[in-house]
Amino acid sequence: MGKKKCLYVLDTNVLMHDPTSMFRFEEHDVFLPMIVLEELDAAKKGLTEVARNVRQVSRFIGDMMSTQGATRLEDGLELLIPHGLELPSSSHGKLYFQTVTTETHPSLLHEGSIADNEILSTALALRERESDREIVLVSKDINLRIKAAILDLPAEDYRNDKALDDVDLLYKGMVVEDETFWERYPEVDSWSENGSTYYRVRRVADDDWYPNQCIVIGNSGSDDKGDGIEAIVIEVSPDFAVLKLVTDYLSGKNMIWGIKARNREQNFAMNLLMDPEIDFVTLLGQAGTGKTLLTLAAGLALTMDEKLYTEIIVTRATVSIGEDIGFLPGTEEEKMTPWMGALTDNIEVLTQPEEGGEWGRAATNDLLSHRIKVRSMSFMRGRTFLNRFVIIDEAQNITPKQMKALLTRAGPGTKMICMGNVAQIDTPYLTETTSGLTFAVDRFKQWEHSAHITLQRGERSRLADYASEAL
Repeated sequence: MGKKKCLYVLDTNVLMHDPTSMFRFEEHDVFLPMIVLEELDAAKKGLTEVARNVRQVSRFIGDMMSTQGATRLEDGLELLIPHGLELPSSSHGKLYFQTVTTETHPSLLHEGSIADNEILSTALALRERESDREIVLVSKDINLRIKAAILDLPAEDYRNDKALDDVDLLYKGMVVEDETFWERYPEVDSWSENGSTYYRVRRVADDDWYPNQCIVIGNSGSDDKGDGIEAIVIEVSPDFAVLKLVTDYLSGKNMIWGIKARNREQNFAMNLLMDPEIDFVTLLGQAGTGKTLLTLAAGLALTMDEKLYTEIIVTRATVSIGEDIGFLPGTEEEKMTPWMGALTDNIEVLTQPEEGGEWGRAATNDLLSHRIKVRSMSFMRGRTFLNRFVIIDEAQNITPKQMKALLTRAGPGTKMICMGNVAQIDTPYLTETTSGLTFAVDRFKQWEHSAHITLQRGERSRLADYASEAL
């Protein structure tokens, strides 16, 4: 016996968040209350991501009405997936609109969220009229879902925008193996080439390898130095995996702009950042783990020393953790200055010349000002970055659609770095599992020119470390 067909009543914020949400309920039907259409109409103006999503929803509905006819809307419109829109399911239901007015439910007569109350009233009226199927309210507003629960109305969060069910399942980028690794993979070839050591191991059943995955083999009890092997998986084929021993940035023999790694994860991160064959790197970690410092040091080394890139582009989502400070005068770069405190703090660390004093520091800063450009995300659409080292900071506040818009700006010879902490999301309706950064980590882990590492230990100060754990 098949599962019962449902009628999903969509809240406005679901469509604002994902304009393709109407087509993601498989064979089930979708219902849009009149107040939802009114809220969409009120939010269609502007250049924000929400306004663009709302206009896309209107275009989807308009196209369906023009192709299927709008004479009998009470019979519903077929939710045929638009051409060019790739969705996991090809089955579809119908889209229904509110064609009759409903009486307000007695418990919803009080003043307050009028729109929410109208949506609830419509859903309750549907439940009485459509007794043969289940009516489910879908909203990203937890308060509306609480109201629905009080009225004994089934309500769910919109889950199709989640990269995975639990953020704890997110790819960490590193695996620690004990000495039994060599017993599981007895067939090993090793060789040296261009000063690096390589291992080729024959894959076994049910193993799990990803390109540019970091791996520690041996003594996992030592955090910093370790007695085992630290390597990066540089090739994954159906039969073999090739490991390359990492460059040691821990001991101080190898440094990047005067910076050395302080723990194992930072050592891996520096290897990934300095590899020109890796076009896209994602770094996760709490405050103080060194994401910005390591990335900026690598960018300066690859741009200023090795001349692989012409300049460094830095951008971030302009989301405040407090009240907005209002209008900011000046150029695009000057307007972005308050958001780039982390950048300037780390530049001060990296530009401490051993000789020259204040004059040397001023000369270095003047040189860097011509190589480091701060750009706003608002003006990224239509741009193409050629031979640039692009840093996207605070990427946890970016939606998957914004992340796609940024990553598709990359031209030939460009390397992009996304950094963030998914535990510090300030954007409304974004969560750890729906953030664009989470999507990027999950969707790029199979690509041979991308890499990810989660930095575990804070290295800022003992005060910052304790605050991260205790507060």
